[in-house]
Amino acid sequence: MSRVFVAGATGVVGRNLVPLLLAAGHQVTGLTRRASDGETLRRLGAEAAVADVYDATPLAEVVAAAKPDVVMHQLTDLGGGDFQANSRIREVGTRNLVDAALAAEVGRVIVQSIAWVYEPGDSPATEDTPLDLEASSEARARTVGAVATMEGIVAEVPESVVLRYGLLYGPGTWYREGGWMDEQVRDGRLKPTADISSFLHVADAASAAVAALIWPTGVVNIVDDEPAPASEWVPVFANSVGAVSDRPGAAAGTRNGWARGADNTRARELGWRPVHRSWREGFFGG
Repeated sequence: MSRVFVAGATGVVGRNLVPLLLAAGHQVTGLTRRASDGETLRRLGAEAAVADVYDATPLAEVVAAAKPDVVMHQLTDLGGGDFQANSRIREVGTRNLVDAALAAEVGRVIVQSIAWVYEPGDSPATEDTPLDLEASSEARARTVGAVATMEGIVAEVPESVVLRYGLLYGPGTWYREGGWMDEQVRDGRLKPTADISSFLHVADAASAAVAALIWPTGVVNIVDDEPAPASEWVPVFANSVGAVSDRPGAAAGTRNGWARGADNTRARELGWRPVHRSWREGFFGG
């Protein structure tokens, strides 16, 4: 069994991940900024490390004290849809966390990334598809650039696994009743376009992180089995949150070339399978 340091232990994925790690017999230390969240982690059976990922010295101290075999990076900052804040945590937060891991002689890091950063194409992207580093949109270029920086930093560790997650749905995510996308669809801002997305239930994201403890170094797409255009999934999502019926909609506009979905063949070859194989049923499963 391993000693695992989970950064983002009380976040959307972390809340599912920590119990899975503990059930598998691993020793877990969870990083949190708030002492109250530390008590929650201790009640679960984990240790708690209270520090801010942007404060490098205290962060290095708590990582060293935990003496982990593995550091898991599940940090995000998406409150209110602030994508710049999320880019900062990918760049600055990751730099501090990896520096702390290297100083503590941690041999393996597992990091949460995203599966919609690939260059344009006509089929679901594989892990060998280049990133969209030449994106014309400033906002997209910033997102892709931050992901590339994060993944490059993580590669400095002797062993690293990058989990490129699909769009997360389920408890605590944007894609749930009462979530941010619920508001978007009710306001008519979530459109049934031709853009293709790959989804992932948050519980499946956590199970992949546990499985990655023994995976070889590299990038793995962690998505469900059914990439689909928004013209198909938006009506189903709307119905799942009680907004409108689930009748298929007509695709509006042309597809962004990069909105192509992702292929999960590599993850399956490594032995991972999503329990929630498709958003069609998963949206209704909580």
